[in-house]
Amino acid sequence: MSGNGRVLVVDDEEIMRDVLSSLLGKERYRVDLAETGAQALEMVRDRDYGAVLLDLMLPDMDGLAVLEEFSKLDTFPVTIILTAFGSIEKAVKATKLGAFNFITKPFKNDEILLALKNAIEHRRLRDENMRLKRTLRERYSFKNIIGKSAAMQQVFDLIAQVGPRRSTILIQGESGTGKELVARAIHASGGRSDSPFVAINCGNIPSELLESELFGHVRGAYTGATSAKKGLFEVADGGTLFLDEVSTISLEIQAKLLRVIQEREFRHLGGLENIKVDVRIIAATNTDLQAAVRQGTFREDLYYRLNVIVLKLPPLRERTEDIPLLVEHFIKKYSEENERGICQMDASAMKVLMDYEWPGNVRELENVIERSVVLSSGPLITSDLFPKNIVAALPSDPLRIGTDGLSLKERVGNFEKALILAALERTDWNQKRAAQLLSVNATTLNEKLKRLKIRPH
Repeated sequence: MSGNGRVLVVDDEEIMRDVLSSLLGKERYRVDLAETGAQALEMVRDRDYGAVLLDLMLPDMDGLAVLEEFSKLDTFPVTIILTAFGSIEKAVKATKLGAFNFITKPFKNDEILLALKNAIEHRRLRDENMRLKRTLRERYSFKNIIGKSAAMQQVFDLIAQVGPRRSTILIQGESGTGKELVARAIHASGGRSDSPFVAINCGNIPSELLESELFGHVRGAYTGATSAKKGLFEVADGGTLFLDEVSTISLEIQAKLLRVIQEREFRHLGGLENIKVDVRIIAATNTDLQAAVRQGTFREDLYYRLNVIVLKLPPLRERTEDIPLLVEHFIKKYSEENERGICQMDASAMKVLMDYEWPGNVRELENVIERSVVLSSGPLITSDLFPKNIVAALPSDPLRIGTDGLSLKERVGNFEKALILAALERTDWNQKRAAQLLSVNATTLNEKLKRLKIRPH
């Protein structure tokens, strides 16, 4: 818009249109004129106006009806009502319908100019606020991934870059950091968004069944295969296949996976026919694949095929500035799901969340907020609603002696329990991996779980 902006004058009286056109033209407004409500609606749909001066008495429809139609548009034009038959009742109704101002005829020129100046400023501030909100949504979230930290902004930028490409992607990150959410965001931001997104957790399926899940089988391929079955590669054809915990795949299946990536074809288990597929593969792991290659548990050639583009997700403890955003998001989500009033986080409770190490990352935080929302008896969430292990694990002075004295056995026990819980959360409660993380054998860990009354999920 040039000058002070574009204004639409809607009035069935020619003399009034001429007066307003001349007045506004001198103030460097660009003026369009309409005689009827229908004409005004057509012009507003086709062109963006800084403001509309709308007469209530029109030959084809009431001005309030025009205003009501304005309110249904994606961008509601800022509207000033003009009328020679002003009444409190009509002014109230016009205000309820969204009118910015209500001016009775005859009016003073300065009155019109001031109202119009304020209306256009209101429009500017409204649009600026909408742009700011849109920017914040785009900047601090990406397909349900929340974060404003520098580390997460790098993740968002990389998602936007790799989304439209076909390249294989490897997502690295601890359990609970949101690897599947990122994979879904990559899929949704690319040209395959209308095609299937298929996810499988390779660590949850025995090796003898995983091959059939991925590649399908023909009837009679093995005992119990009474009918043919499509594999996930066929289901995901044209779309994306997300392989979570890819490091757990056996060497035999790794060889077949490598063939699919290289040749874009595979065979059903027990089948002879080569089946062509167009599938983008996104793999994820919470372990060091290079170390697995050195140990001989992961094929080096497959590692390099998967390692084309690497996206590393930071653990929550390395982006604590995102915790308040995540808390707000989860409170809103679970308040709505459980039909509760939107709760608020107590300041001291928020400090507890900010100080905690979050071995289970965002997944653990989400569970804590869901529990707190469900258990809260009022609008304020306090730290007494948090699981005991979170408060017990907070940093404290181990030598501080309280008024009731210091129980060495109890203090050591609490620390040991918090450490074990942290290891279990980090490994998705896989006791074998948790034992390795703690440098103890699995039998010792199992005994400690019983003694400390820690029950697996």
